Amino acid sequence: MITLTHYLVLSAILFSIGLVGVMKRKNLLMLFFSTEILLNAVNIGFAAVSHYYNDLSGQMFAFFIIAVAASEIAVGLGLLVLWYKKTGSVDLDSLQTMKG
Repeated sequence: MITLTHYLVLSAILFSIGLVGVMKRKNLLMLFFSTEILLNAVNIGFAAVSHYYNDLSGQMFAFFIIAVAASEIAVGLGLLVLWYKKTGSVDLDSLQTMKG
C-alpha cells in the first residue's frame, strides 16, 4: 500500500533532481525544464497532503501552481526565441555579455 510517506519521498527526490538541474545547467531550455520539475515536485507534495487530510486546499494550490508555471513557460519561451534570434545561442554565458 502506498502511504503519504512514499509520496513525500518521491516529491523530495524530484525536488532534489530539479534543484541540481537549476544549479548545474548552462542551457536556458534545460533551466526551464528543471524549474518545471521543481514545481511538479511541490505539486505532488501538496496533492498528497491534501488527499491525506481529505481537504481540497492543497489540490487547489497545485492547480494554481500549474497555471502560473504554464504562463511562466509561455513568457520564458517567447523571450528565449527572441534571444536565440538575436544571438544564435541559448547558453547562460551569452546573457552575461548583453550589449545594446
